[in-house]
Formats: sequence, C-alpha cells, structure tokens
Amino acid sequence: MRSSCLVHWASSLKTIIEASFMCTKPDVIVVGAGLAGMSAAIAAAAQGASVVVIDRGHGGGTSAVSGGVVYAGGGTRQQAIAGYGDDSPENMCRYLALEVGSAVSDATLSTFCRESVHMIEWLESLGAKFEGTLCPFRTSFPTSQYSLYFSGNEKARPFSDVARPAPRGHRAVAAHQSGMSMTGRDLWQAVFESALHIGIKFHAASWVQELRLDTRGAVGGIRFRVMSPDAPLFRVHKALTRNAAELHAMSMQPVAAVLDRIANFIWDRQAKDEEMHSGAVILAAGSYIRDKGLSRQYIPWSYRVATLGTAGDDGGGIRLAQSVGAAVDFLNHSSVSRMLYPPESLSEGIVVSPNGQRVAAEDLYGATMSRVLIEQHEGYGFLILDSDQWKRIKNQIATQTETPWRYLIQFIVYWGHKKGATIERLAEKIGVDAQVMRTTIIAYNNAIIGRVPDPVGKIAYRSAIETGPFYSIDISLRRSGLMVSPAMGLGGVRTESSTGEVLDVAGAKIPRLYAAGKNAVGISSNKYISGLALADCVFSGRRAGEHASTAIYSSESGSSL
Repeated sequence: MRSSCLVHWASSLKTIIEASFMCTKPDVIVVGAGLAGMSAAIAAAAQGASVVVIDRGHGGGTSAVSGGVVYAGGGTRQQAIAGYGDDSPENMCRYLALEVGSAVSDATLSTFCRESVHMIEWLESLGAKFEGTLCPFRTSFPTSQYSLYFSGNEKARPFSDVARPAPRGHRAVAAHQSGMSMTGRDLWQAVFESALHIGIKFHAASWVQELRLDTRGAVGGIRFRVMSPDAPLFRVHKALTRNAAELHAMSMQPVAAVLDRIANFIWDRQAKDEEMHSGAVILAAGSYIRDKGLSRQYIPWSYRVATLGTAGDDGGGIRLAQSVGAAVDFLNHSSVSRMLYPPESLSEGIVVSPNGQRVAAEDLYGATMSRVLIEQHEGYGFLILDSDQWKRIKNQIATQTETPWRYLIQFIVYWGHKKGATIERLAEKIGVDAQVMRTTIIAYNNAIIGRVPDPVGKIAYRSAIETGPFYSIDISLRRSGLMVSPAMGLGGVRTESSTGEVLDVAGAKIPRLYAAGKNAVGISSNKYISGLALADCVFSGRRAGEHASTAIYSSESGSSL
C-alpha cells in the first residue's frame, strides 16, 4: 500500500514539474529552491500571485543537507513544554542584538523576534514537526531523543549578563530518525511539498544566466538554460546532484566535486535556452562559499578548512544581482567551527594558543571560539585536559553522542590526541611554550579553588586541571585526521530591511528585484549560531515573497522588455 502511494506521489510530482514548463509569465519568479526560496514562493502565492521556482539543481540546496535546526524563541510551544515558556521576544532580542550587530536594523531584529513563535507555527502548518524534548547536556547537535537545545552562546558571558538564557535551537523531527541524523531534508521536504500542493510551479535543472530589465530599468524576467524532465539523463542528473550535495555536507568535497562535474557535463549537453517574464524576481540562490575566487578574496584562510555548502553556493545569485547594480556587504564575514562538545566534559578543559595563553572562555559556542582563534591566533589552538576530565569524556560518549559524531569522538579519544606525563612534556609534544602554559593552568585552577571568577569569564564546566597524565586535542582550523572545520560565508546582497528589495550601490531600490536567505545580508550575516541561518531563510523569504507579490500590480502598467 505504501509503495503504491509513493508511486502515485512520484507520478503526480512529475506531472506538476512537466506542467510548469507551460507557465511562461508568472507574477513572481523565485531563483533557488532551498528553504528561503520555497518560503518566499509560498508567501507570494498566499497573496494571490502565480509563482515559478527555478533551481539549478533539484531543490533543497544547503537547507536540505543541514541539521534542520531553526533558531526560534519568545515563548514557542516547544519552549513551554521544556519549562521556558517565559522567554519573551524582548529577551530574545537582547541576546541576539549582541550576535547580529549591525547586519540588520534594530527594527528588523525586533520584528524577527516578535514573529518567531508564529514562524515555527507556520512551518508546522506546512507539515514540519518540532518537539519540546530538551537536551539535558551541552551539545552542538542533539541526539535522536531530543529536539530542543541551547544552540548558541545563551549561557555564556557577556550574553547571559543581558538576557535570560533560553533554549532556542528547534531541531526538526524526522519521520524515521536515527542517530544524530541531519533533518534538514525533512524540514525542507515539508515546505516544498506544500508549495507544490498549492500550485507553485517548479523548474529543476534550470540555471539562470541573466536578469532581464524592462524599458524603465526594472527587473522583468530572466534568461535561463533548462534541462527538460523528458531529457534522457534527467534522472541521472538528479541522482548525481543529490548525492554530491550529501557528500558536500559531510565535508567530502573531492568526491562531491567529481559528481558535480559529471552532472554539469550532462546538463551542459542537454540544456536549452529559455526566457521567462514576470512581475518580480526573488533571488534565493545561496552563498558564495563554493566559489574559490570569492572565498579566498574575502576569507583568506578558507583554503585550510572545509567549505559548508553545495555546488549551488557559488555566488551565482550574488553575481546576478551585481550585474544590475546591486550592492553587497558582509562578504568578509564567515563562520567556521571546530566544536569542543559533545561530550560536555570536553568543555571542562582550557583552550590555549601556541604561546600557551588562554584563547577564550570554553563555554562559548564553537564558532565564537573559532572566530577568536582566527582573529587573534591565526587559527591555531589546543584543548588541554587532565586524566580525570578524560575519564569523564570517555564515560559520556555512550549517552551524549550517536553516530556519526560518535565515530569522530572515538577517533579523538583513541588516536587523535597527544598525551604527556607532565604539563611540560605535553607542551613539548604540541609545540607550546611550557612555562606559559603551566602559568595559565595554575591561574585557571586557582580561580576554581579560590571560588573567584574565571580569568577569561568562563561560567560553567570549570574543573581543575591537576591530575596527570595530561591530554591535548588540536582544535586548529585545519584538517586533522577525521576532524574538519566547516566554514560558510555569511554576507550577500544588500536589501531594504522591511521588504527584502535589493539595493544598489547608491542605496536606492532596484525595482522588482528581491533577495533572501544566504543570497542576502540578513540576521545571520554578522555571526553565526546554530539555527540562525535557517530561521533567517524563513523570515527573509516570507518577507520578500509577501512584498514581491505586490509588485505585480505596478508591473502591469505599461512596462515592456
């Protein structure tokens, strides 16, 4: 029975995709079918607009291979279940103001926080599932039993000084969840299927080459190349791009790149030129992290780490906007992370630079710690632990990790570390100034023994380092054994904060052109914490879709290509 339903669904989806080729002049064109693009499409359609979504792959983008974590607060149903129903939009906003900085206006951030509860409810109305099972230990990604967790710096200073800590990482629940599995595809699939159900048309394997301007300089359509669903190797192309995206997410770029090249070879020989006119265009085509030129220009150290993104994150959407005069910003902002947890006892140690001094408080979010490593220590650092802490880490592996993360932690515990009978011997093995490192450890221990504040502001997970042998884990931002440091670009196209309209270099709006998600500067463009990018995809996508649908009325008054 289930098999026949799947066959019927697949047949219906093929019919919908094929029928979309007959829609040549929609009200709104969305470029990119990730979470931002599909959110924009649904929002526009809800206002009565006809919508076509164009995607160079087969839908999903980086959203579908993500962890499926959406940052939300202000008193969501899930927070209330976990005992944090008193988290208010104002409290959430005070915290995020420190993370977001000047990336968006105060008014935009306030709106984001006020609408946060409704955002989760909106996703649930489309079929996404979230639960309120709170993870009881510190983690960078919850195990399968838990769906809500502290996903940023909420409990660390200075953040906890200005806002009450509350868990806001809402991990989407998968239908068949096992291990620490990524649930981004489950989240995206629910939104995507809802979009198709309400009549939104979808062009897969379609690469936009140019934005078309009308006689008044407003964006009025696109020129693109498309591979028909009837093409002989369409299904092969789909399988290749989907598998490549999964491999990119696992930081297996060399293998993923081979699949991408084969897919591009097939597409290039079977794609045909097309044009489509519209009342408005929304760019939601991802970031630029997969473009080596842009990455090395704006993130010079990117060659040392793994890039977090699919083949579509090559800056194509950003370049399309720039081709008609768009301004860009925050391209030199990025996120890279070598997580120190789970297990949570890894946070009991201290992180030192090659000169032996503390880097930052170890209860900070992993990407925040990594940012300090980059900005102040050229990306090099070492986590120092004693034997008691090491035993606790090993004991916590069974309860605080699941595959695939468990394999990485086991690699660290059994092979990926250095060990020394004394602090001096360990310092010698890792190339750190031994005298300075001992002084640093003594200062850390004395603060714990004396019950005084930590020298660098650490609040939780304070445990003296005093029992040998001693251990070190290299957390430098480079590949080390099985450990990688995934990086993503945070900047994009400048937009008007209340509408998502793209701005030119003079600060003026480019008529009927919008941008959302990682294609644009947004909530997560200054700093990244888990879940903030997907939350901004939904927020900025819906904003652009709602406003773009109103542009169709002005587009009907006499413009021509």
